[in-house]
Amino acid sequence: MEAGTAFLPSYQICSIMRRYLTLICVLGFLSACNHSTEKKTGVEWQEKAAGVWNISVGTPEKVNLLSELHITPKLDAIRKMGDVSLPVSEEDISFEQIDGKTYIRFPLEKGEKIFGLGLNFKTVEQRGRIMRLHVDHYGGKDDGRTHAPVPFFVSSRGYGALINSARYIDVWVGTSVRKDSKNSPVVRDRNSDKNWEAQPYSDNLEFLVPSDGVEVILFGGPTMLDVVRRFNLYNGGGTLPPRWGLGFWHRVPSLFSDKDVNDEVAEFEKRGFPLSVIGLEPGWMSRSYPCTYEWDQGRFPDPEGFVNGLNDKNIKTNVWINPYVSPDGELYDKIEPYTGSHTVWCGIVPDYSMPEAKKIMTEHFEKHQLDKGVSGYKMDENDGFDFWLWPDVATFPSGHPAEQMRQIYGSLMQDITTQMYHKRNERTYGLVRAGNAGTSSYPYVIYNDYYNHKDFITALINSSFIGVLWTPEVRASKTSEEWLRRMQTVCFSPLAMLNAWADGTKPWSFSDVTDEVNEIAKLRMQLIPYLYTAFADYAFEGIPPVRAMNLEEGYQADVQTEKGVLDATANPYAMAVKKEVKDQFMVGPSLLVAPLFTGEKERQVILPQGKWYDFYTGEFAGEGEVITISPGLSKIPVYVKEGGIIPLWPAVTKVKDEKLPLEVRHYGEVSSSYNLYDDDGKSFDYEKGDYSRIVLRVDVDANGNKTGKSLIPEGAKVWSFSDYNFRFMTSQ
Repeated sequence: MEAGTAFLPSYQICSIMRRYLTLICVLGFLSACNHSTEKKTGVEWQEKAAGVWNISVGTPEKVNLLSELHITPKLDAIRKMGDVSLPVSEEDISFEQIDGKTYIRFPLEKGEKIFGLGLNFKTVEQRGRIMRLHVDHYGGKDDGRTHAPVPFFVSSRGYGALINSARYIDVWVGTSVRKDSKNSPVVRDRNSDKNWEAQPYSDNLEFLVPSDGVEVILFGGPTMLDVVRRFNLYNGGGTLPPRWGLGFWHRVPSLFSDKDVNDEVAEFEKRGFPLSVIGLEPGWMSRSYPCTYEWDQGRFPDPEGFVNGLNDKNIKTNVWINPYVSPDGELYDKIEPYTGSHTVWCGIVPDYSMPEAKKIMTEHFEKHQLDKGVSGYKMDENDGFDFWLWPDVATFPSGHPAEQMRQIYGSLMQDITTQMYHKRNERTYGLVRAGNAGTSSYPYVIYNDYYNHKDFITALINSSFIGVLWTPEVRASKTSEEWLRRMQTVCFSPLAMLNAWADGTKPWSFSDVTDEVNEIAKLRMQLIPYLYTAFADYAFEGIPPVRAMNLEEGYQADVQTEKGVLDATANPYAMAVKKEVKDQFMVGPSLLVAPLFTGEKERQVILPQGKWYDFYTGEFAGEGEVITISPGLSKIPVYVKEGGIIPLWPAVTKVKDEKLPLEVRHYGEVSSSYNLYDDDGKSFDYEKGDYSRIVLRVDVDANGNKTGKSLIPEGAKVWSFSDYNFRFMTSQ
C-alpha cells in the first residue's frame, strides 16, 4: 500500500488496490504467454524397450490412439532385436506450446526420405507434402483425410516416430523454411535465375497437435524395416489370421436370400472355383442404414441352420454391419443411454469407449451372430464423410470429444469384436473402413469404395509403413483385360476378395479369361502355406507380410523430380512433378510382385541387389538391375530372390482341417533354409506355444547338386502337411 493511504477515504483505497490487482494480473498474463512460447527444455526421453523411447510434453490428453485399445507390447521380441542408437539427436527434436497447441519439429537432411503418415493412395515418399491427418473416406487426394491417417513416419535415416494423439494433426513434411534454419535454401531471383524453385529446400518436418501436450514415441532401426518392426511389435505385433482367411472370398449381392447364397455356392463348386468365405451384405439384416444386427426372417428364416450348412462345406460366413443402431430392433432401448448426441442415417451412435456400451453391444453380437456360427464382420462406414457422419460439435456420454471419437472409432470397433472372438478361442478375419495406430494385431483389412487400380497398389505399398493391412478388392470391370489384371493383384494381397454386392459379378463373368482367373485364384490357394508363414512372421517378429520395396534390402530407386512446365493457369509457379516407383511390392520374404494394368503390354521392374528368378519357370531374370518385360495377359510377373524357398499346397478349392502334401520350390544356386510355420489354423493356442516351425532346407554341393530335407523338431505336432516334395526350379 502506498504511503499515507491509511488516511485516505475508503473509495480511494479501493481504487488503488484495483490498480495493484490489475498490474499483477497483467504481469501474470505476460509471464504465462512468455512461458507458453518458449522451447521446452526440462523434459527427458524415457526408454520403453530396446530401441523405443517416449517423451510426454506438456499435459497429454487422457485419450490417445493407444489408450482405449487392448494391446500388449511384445517386449521380448523387441528385446531380441537388440539395442540401437538413434541417428538423430534428441536435442534436435523441438517442442513448443503456444495457445494450447503443441508444435513438434524434427530435423531433415538433404536426401532424407520420409514414408508413412497414413494410408496414402497416390504417393509413397511423402517429402514435400502438407496434410491434416483425419479419419475419413478417401476422396482422391493425398491430403491426410483417409481411412487410416496414422501419425507415424519412417525416415530413410533409420528411425521413426509416432505422434500419439487422437486429434486432427497437421503435418508439413519438408515444406516450410524457418528463419533459424541450419541449412537455409539459396535465395534466387525468379526473373533472372532459371534454377528458381517454387518449393525451396526445407530442413523441417513439423507437426501441429491441437492440444496442450502430447506423447511422442521414437523407434530406432538401424534399417527402415527394423523401425517398422519395432513399431508393430510395440503395438502388439501383427495379426495372425485363421488359415481359412487367406483363401478366396466372395461377397454376394445385398438382397440375396439363403437360397440365393446356396445356389451361388453350388455354382462355385460346379465350376471348381476356390471359395473359403461368403460375405453377406446389408440385406441379411431386418433393417440396415440404420442397423438392427438381427437376421431378416424372410430372407433367412433359419440363420443358424444356414450358417452351419456353409460351415459343413468348409465355407465361413462374414456379415456386413455399420455402427448406427436402428430404433426398430431390440437393441435400441438398451444402448440409447450410451450413445452420442447426433444420429447417422437416423440411427444412434454407440459410445464404444464406455464399458457399458461395450457390454451391451457384445451381448447383442454374440446372441445374433457368434452363437449362430458367424465367423467375422465387415465393418462399414465408420470412417467418415462429413455429410452423414456425426459433426465435431457432437457430444458423447463418455465425455470424449467428437474429434477424438472420429479418430479412434474404427479402432474401437476392431477392439471389441477382436475380444469377442478371442474369448471363444476362435480367430476371426474381416474388413473395416477405418483404423489408426495400434491396430496391427487386430484381424482386420482396410478397404474402401474408391476404385482406381493403380492407386490400390500404391495403398498396398503404403500400408506396410503404418501397421495396417489393405486389400485391392475386385468389384467390377469394363473389360476382360481389366478384370484379369485386378484379379491377379488381389490374389497377392492380404485378403483376396471379389465383392459383388451391387452388380452380381461372378469370377466367370468374362468368359474369355475365365480359365486365367481360375488359375490365379488357385495359385492363391497354393500359396497359403507361404502366406500363413509370412503372417506368422508378422505376428511374432513384426515383419509386414506385404511390404514396400523401400523396406527390401538392396533396393535402390531414387525419387525423380522433373521440373514443372510453366502454365499461366494450370501451373503458374512451374511446380515440380515427383516421379516414383509405386507399382511393385514384396510378398513374404522372397516374392517380388510387379503387376501390369489395363492397356499395358510391357513394364520395367527394378530388381534389388542379388540374383532374381522367374517364379513360374525358375529362369534367371536379372541381378540388381532394371529389366523390361512383356509377360502377356495370362500371368502377373512374379520373381523370387536367390535361395528363395516357396512352399505350395495342391490347388485346393477349400481350406479344411487336413494334412496335404507340400511342394517345396527352391530358386537359384545357393544353399538356403526356410522356417515353415504350422498350427491348428483357427484357435489362439499358438499364443501358449502350441505351434511348430519346420525347417525346409536345400543344400547345394560344390558340383551344384541339390538336396532337400525337412527337419521337424522332436515332439513337434504337424497339423497341415503330410509330406514334403522338393522341386529345384533353377537348373545349372
